[in-house]
Amino acid sequence: MRIAVVGGGPGGLFFAALIRQADPSVEVTVFERNRADDAFGFGVVFSDRTLAGIHAADPVLREALDAHGRHWDDIEVRLKGERISCGGNGMAAIVRRTLLALLQERARGLGADLRFETEVGLDDLDGYDLVVAADGTSSRIRDLLAERLAPSVETATAKFIWFGTDYMFDGLTFVHERGPHGVFAVHGYPISADVSTFIVETDEESWRAAGLDAFDVTQPPGASDLTSKAYLEELFAEQIEGHRLLVNNSRWGNFRTRRTRHWYVTEPRPVVLLGDAVHTAHFSVGSGTKMAMEDAIALAAALTKQGDDLPAALAAYEAAARPSVEAIQGAARPSLGWWEQFGAYHDAFEPWQFAYHFLSRSITDARLARRAPDFVHDSHDRWQQRNGGSEPLDTPFDLGTCRLPSRVMLVGPDGTTAVGGTGEPLPLRASAPASPEPWGARITAPDDETGLAAAYELLADLTGAGPLLVAVQGGTAHTRALLTERTRLRHGLPALLVDDALDRDRAVTAVLSGRTDLVGATADTVAAWEVTA
Repeated sequence: MRIAVVGGGPGGLFFAALIRQADPSVEVTVFERNRADDAFGFGVVFSDRTLAGIHAADPVLREALDAHGRHWDDIEVRLKGERISCGGNGMAAIVRRTLLALLQERARGLGADLRFETEVGLDDLDGYDLVVAADGTSSRIRDLLAERLAPSVETATAKFIWFGTDYMFDGLTFVHERGPHGVFAVHGYPISADVSTFIVETDEESWRAAGLDAFDVTQPPGASDLTSKAYLEELFAEQIEGHRLLVNNSRWGNFRTRRTRHWYVTEPRPVVLLGDAVHTAHFSVGSGTKMAMEDAIALAAALTKQGDDLPAALAAYEAAARPSVEAIQGAARPSLGWWEQFGAYHDAFEPWQFAYHFLSRSITDARLARRAPDFVHDSHDRWQQRNGGSEPLDTPFDLGTCRLPSRVMLVGPDGTTAVGGTGEPLPLRASAPASPEPWGARITAPDDETGLAAAYELLADLTGAGPLLVAVQGGTAHTRALLTERTRLRHGLPALLVDDALDRDRAVTAVLSGRTDLVGATADTVAAWEVTA
């Protein structure tokens, strides 16, 4: 079998090595349009759990990290002069250029033919039995086959830019600063003995107010935005102790989440997508290179098992790799959404709650406690200090006309009334009342984010009538959370998160994080919480 791999990134190179290792009779040629030592970006990061699976397929990455990488266990959040650490997050990182060089050496040593500074299209690859498109997020092969592969893309509203720095972070560190033009945040982590990655995110309003929108992004790859470099060096000077930022094709962009309905075609010739060409997930979950290398493992295993039956092999590859990718993308969506909203969180929360809100964006209180018991214990302790010693769900809440004994409200089966403790039922209405009696507004969250703009308008109309609280129901966990947060942080009203599928753990997480003031469910559901407490 003859295989052409288009793209010499980590996924393409790792696949070339794995398939040659599994079957030396397979001829593999890797075509890469850039030079062998070109690498845009700075470092790549992996969780310890990810490394275990990749090491089982081939030790090259583990050996590379042991010899050249950096490892850490803690995440640090810096905000308003405080530094908050959360352990149990084993990760390792390495310089991207170093990783590529080692993967090139590994693939070449196993007999793959690597051709750099060679750009090819499908028409150039006649004679190959299989084309593996590992040509990145801007894949030309995917775009050429778009009608059959059905790719889609979602563009985030947050702006980001990728630098390095000669300031050494101890581990994965998130730094947040409100400057004269808005809020900016850093993802920083060490990648070698003398360089750290330094990714900056902000919202478009802050980006424009700071005058950082002047760089010509139509310039060819390579040129970096030096105006933004100087601005951010000054903004974060105290945090990085006056160290420099380092550039490498550093320019602002908006992250694009890519999904592809079909990962391969078999006619007129077999073509399969791998890595960023077929899917992406926001870098805050650190999974781009991980997913590409895991795709390589799944594709090599499927081809080895199915032999010359390419249709069966490609179907097996997609079936094996897609569930993990979709799970990561599902976790990445609320993480990406957090970065689109972080300016509001920066201003609204104390540092401890900001850190808890951030670290619980894709994980519950109980799961986070198993990973980082000290961090979760401290978060609960800070809540209790602020609330008379009560745990989150047991904390009373002042609703204005009455004082609720806890953060849990019983919601009627039809969702039109709620009651806390032994008080009178509170009507939850979808429109302003005709009479001045106390009332609660009720809004249904949309099933996806395309409906959020309309939901926000409706929310503004409802809150304009001055309800005691706003109850949010329906939709998805993510859209419900966005609406309850908007109720609290923008409109200044108590929010009630209504979800009869909510368990006690998720209820605690929602209240402790500040995503909602109150949680609501039917009496039977709340009774089940008490049993599991």
